[in-house]
Amino acid sequence: MVETTTLPATSEGQNPPKRLDALHTARGDTTIADQVVAKLAGMAAREVPGVWAMGNAARRVFNSLTERIPGSQTNVSGGVSVEKGERQTAIDVSIVIDYGASVVEVSESIRRNIISAVESLTGLEVLEVNVNITDVHLPGEDEDDGTVGPTTDRLE
Repeated sequence: MVETTTLPATSEGQNPPKRLDALHTARGDTTIADQVVAKLAGMAAREVPGVWAMGNAARRVFNSLTERIPGSQTNVSGGVSVEKGERQTAIDVSIVIDYGASVVEVSESIRRNIISAVESLTGLEVLEVNVNITDVHLPGEDEDDGTVGPTTDRLE
């Protein structure tokens, strides 16, 4: 949780006091783009064992095509949706889980990782992390559907 203080109004009858926290100081405010939060959340979710890929099938196919373009960057925020205010955020992630991994354990690990990363790196309070399991990756499916996951991201 982020600590807040208030800055007193300059004189009575004027603007209400400004709430101060890590992003809103007496010397100015810091704003964070939604895309920054989405990238941090995507990286944190990918670190969890049992997460095979992020997003639904269409998103993974699109990402695999764009990653083949020379000089393109890996899309780490695919499968992540963010709603953000000045001090708080809510995050939705869509994942493909490895067969045999516990949905409950993977989901809780994703929540812990995302909350820890986003709160410590941005100062935003994470209100909720919703995890949507879109598919299960079965052994031997790596190349069958044309999508990209951890085992097919390697250069050949």
